[in-house]
Amino acid sequence: MTFHSKIRTIEWVNGISRIIDQTVIPYEYKYVDIKTGDEMYTAIKDMIVRGAPAIGIAGAHGVVLYAQELSKENLSREEFKSKLIEKFDYLASSRPTAVNLTWAVEQQKALVKKSTSDIKDLIKELTDNAVKLELEDIEINKKMGDYGSTVVPKGATILTHCNAGALATVAYGTALGVVRSAFAKDPTIKVFADETRPRQQGARLTTFELAMDGIPVTLITDGMSGYFMNKGMIDMVCVGADRIASNGDTANKIGTYNVAIVAKYHNVPFYIAAPLSTIDTSIQSGKYIPIEERSHEEVTHINGKVICPEKVNVINPAFDVTPNELISGIITEVGILRPPYKDSIKKAFEEYNYRK
Repeated sequence: MTFHSKIRTIEWVNGISRIIDQTVIPYEYKYVDIKTGDEMYTAIKDMIVRGAPAIGIAGAHGVVLYAQELSKENLSREEFKSKLIEKFDYLASSRPTAVNLTWAVEQQKALVKKSTSDIKDLIKELTDNAVKLELEDIEINKKMGDYGSTVVPKGATILTHCNAGALATVAYGTALGVVRSAFAKDPTIKVFADETRPRQQGARLTTFELAMDGIPVTLITDGMSGYFMNKGMIDMVCVGADRIASNGDTANKIGTYNVAIVAKYHNVPFYIAAPLSTIDTSIQSGKYIPIEERSHEEVTHINGKVICPEKVNVINPAFDVTPNELISGIITEVGILRPPYKDSIKKAFEEYNYRK
């Protein structure tokens, strides 16, 4: 049985990228049309679109937007390709931790370098590839959901952190894709959502989309997970990922590491749900994953209001790294990877390349 979400986060429509503006949820639910490459850079940087898979697709769309702009200049084919490639690294720099963005941009770059087409046909090839990646993301998430649903106990309460749902992907979700697939089989499934300071993605986004899809959700603050695990009220944890090292160490929204430690102490299974495109095999361990540092105002302000004394010192890393030994399994589109992750990740990529 397939669960059908009502949300479509990003879509290529008539030469523009149409995305849900996630900065205004839950107060508004609206789409914005991104018409230029620089607009897409800003949309990614300012988290109008966010979530590793979603910003990967946004990156692929952004390349097409830059290509459309450059096509209006009087450039030779080689000048066009050279200038377009210059835009790639800039676009990828908008969010440095999420490897899906770099992955998607590199997919487009490889196409540009390989293509022998004229400018018009090359833009069509880039557009077709962006749409292909967009549609593949939906199918990949549904496959992850199906695999992940096999480890969800009947009647389970699942804790999640941040938002790894339809709003973080094209339409279905990674961690919440697992929830959706499990709920389709067993409508007694429930979710506990951490609020996820400082940007409250759990409170604003996860509760919003689960409520929209009719899945029972309870909002808790970030420090409450241990309390509920100790009472036996949480059966498993499932979160997304922004980058996974080749040994299984996983970068996800700040606070994930804390949840993993508490889950380990209480013998609560802790799962990561992420596509293979989130795994960076060039990085040996989590200590090499770059961690984005975001604005201090995200911590010192809520809804534009100051919540602390002026000039207080603030540190605001957007992500932390959960060591692989705290992770029960990594749910991917080719199955659930188990420790030792160095071996299972290698085998997963071999299987993926074989299927291609």
